[in-house]
Amino acid sequence: MNRTAFFFILPAILLLIDTYVYQAIKTLSRTASESTQRTIAFIYWGFTALSILLYLIMQFLPPDSISRNTRTFLWAAIAIPYFSKIFSVLIIFIDDIGRFFRWLVSLFYKPEVREAVEDTTRKTIPSTDTISRSDFLMKTALVVGAVPLAGFTWGILSGAHDYRIRRVKLPLRNLPSGFNGMTIAQISDIHSGSFFNKTAVRGGVEMLLGQKPDIIFFTGDLVNSHADEVNSYIDVFDKLKAPLGVYSTLGNHDYGKYVQWPSVQAERQNVLNVIAAHKQMGWNIMLDEHKILEQNGDKLALIGVQNLGFGPAALRAGNLAKAYEGTQDYPVKLLLSHDPTHWDAEVRPKYPDIDVQFSGHTHGAQFGVDLGDVRWSPAQYFYKQWAGLYQEGNQRLYVNRGYGYIGYPGRVGILPEITIFELIKA
Repeated sequence: MNRTAFFFILPAILLLIDTYVYQAIKTLSRTASESTQRTIAFIYWGFTALSILLYLIMQFLPPDSISRNTRTFLWAAIAIPYFSKIFSVLIIFIDDIGRFFRWLVSLFYKPEVREAVEDTTRKTIPSTDTISRSDFLMKTALVVGAVPLAGFTWGILSGAHDYRIRRVKLPLRNLPSGFNGMTIAQISDIHSGSFFNKTAVRGGVEMLLGQKPDIIFFTGDLVNSHADEVNSYIDVFDKLKAPLGVYSTLGNHDYGKYVQWPSVQAERQNVLNVIAAHKQMGWNIMLDEHKILEQNGDKLALIGVQNLGFGPAALRAGNLAKAYEGTQDYPVKLLLSHDPTHWDAEVRPKYPDIDVQFSGHTHGAQFGVDLGDVRWSPAQYFYKQWAGLYQEGNQRLYVNRGYGYIGYPGRVGILPEITIFELIKA
């Protein structure tokens, strides 16, 4: 589908959805006064007109005339209500199926039989005090549509910055005694270009620092695409400090592959600017290399690679063989690798002595259920490992749910995460 066709098709789809849902509005407001009905219709179709107007404005105005955050919120203002209305459409469709079958009955049965069938499909109990089945479905449709609308709105107002600390113990059989009890803080997927509440973001950083970790890991996606997105947050994230340092790597979004660049040189310079931002904040960015950490006379290897994804259309920019070389003799190896698909694709089959891989990338889809052992998210249909701790033999993978957000400017159920690990000698 070309851009011109989509330009006309999307408003048409919005009008069709609103026309269909208006059946429920009109049915349930039929007993109201004419002035009330006109007011309801004005408000309802006024929102439709406003949504289409916003869409047209964003299409005609130059991209740089509206800030990225404003554009994101305008899209959310359109998408969230219409996504919610889709659920209403499904319920109304059930009622229309019933109407269709009643129509079929009217074609093939005698009037007296037809009347009996219509009566049984119209009401559950033949009483004047009983709501008709059609009215019940219309009310259900509106309620079902209101639930996701309220949920996704709350996810923006509250869930986007409702940072949660998760504590994880990592027992490692070859852990040197000098590292027993060492604490690691991990954050991932900052996506600074999506932030809209700097005070809340700063509060999450202070929450992490309050845990007093020995070392901090950041596992990629500092920006959405453009390096300058992080500029106004450098003074927030440069506060991240730890005795053994802050170590970071790049994620798929840091390479700017999801926007059009005027030249290959401009795209490459953007990546270099992202790397420079890591260094400006005092982070030790690891680009297919390793560092040897020393504590209490003992040593372990920390490996960091550029993005290595193995899903459909995934970005592969890193070189684990290069980063791994020289770490063979160290008893414990920790790996920073943004994409969790790297674990099954290369780490486990080729590097069985890498003890733990720290990843992010999935965001847990920013939507789902995450209550104790009860976990569900659309992310699980795309990623075998999508949130939390996974283990195969003596190797472990941890997938951080992410610090920020992208696309939908909020989180529902899958809240932003700060992970605190404790290394324990098994």
